[in-house]
Amino acid sequence: MITRIFSKSKPINFVIVVSIIILLFVVVHYELLQSEITFPLILQLLLKLLIVVFSVFVLDFIVSKNNLTQRNSYAIMSLALLLALFPSGLLHQDVIIANVFVLLAFRRLISLQSKLYIQKKLFDAAFWIALASLLYPWAILFFVVIMVAVVYYSQNDIKNILVPFSGVITVFIILVAYNIIKYDTYFTADTFSFQISTDFSVYNNMASIIALTMMLVISVWTMLYFIRVLRDRPKKMKPVYAILAWWFLVAFIIALIAPVKNQSEFILLMAPLSIIIANYLEVITERWFKEGIVILLALTPIAMLLL
Repeated sequence: MITRIFSKSKPINFVIVVSIIILLFVVVHYELLQSEITFPLILQLLLKLLIVVFSVFVLDFIVSKNNLTQRNSYAIMSLALLLALFPSGLLHQDVIIANVFVLLAFRRLISLQSKLYIQKKLFDAAFWIALASLLYPWAILFFVVIMVAVVYYSQNDIKNILVPFSGVITVFIILVAYNIIKYDTYFTADTFSFQISTDFSVYNNMASIIALTMMLVISVWTMLYFIRVLRDRPKKMKPVYAILAWWFLVAFIIALIAPVKNQSEFILLMAPLSIIIANYLEVITERWFKEGIVILLALTPIAMLLL
């Protein structure tokens, strides 16, 4: 039933997904709204919600424009279900904005398959990643994926290899100029903070263990399928799916080493994983199995609330 609704790309699917996100958003901000309701707070929360909703539309645009899935809404459905697993990530505005910048970067990288405006797209991708790293420092690791894209699309042109670095340098110059104007210094104490933590003790409770287990199982299961069928993809699409695989891998590493474990570390992982899950759901022929996966993902957050 659920997969049948999302098996076609229809406006009603966006309504359902956005409604789920609004519900999650209200639930995680409920205590804050109870404590104080002021116009600046409401405005800030509405802006944050609009950014989250915008990321859904960007994800769908990336998927549909570049034919990463068939004409369905499985990707945005999966994104909503993954957000329901870790709803507290919606509390952290910096990561939410950084995630939008990362999505905009990968929109440019994946569109390299057209072989048009390669240098401009590489510059834009590096620029967006550098901006994301100002909000969430470890996002700079996505620069690795830009280099992977360079290898696939312009390994014989030294100018194209240098272009992404110019994008990062541009942001660096803007940052220095901003700090000089506002703080009369080149860098502030918290400009770059690359701390690492593998302490997951904050998730040492039954609800979190269930969510982490579900995320890990679905990630490993669908990623193994994705890698296995990668060689069967059309030659033109192989670089695109390779970039997607690297996107997922880097996001997974960031989630592991993130200095603060508060569910926000999974936000950057959700978009590539949603696309991978969508690809997996497309090829499942047994409807009961497909429905079972989606229902399990949907019921897990409900089970977590009851614990």
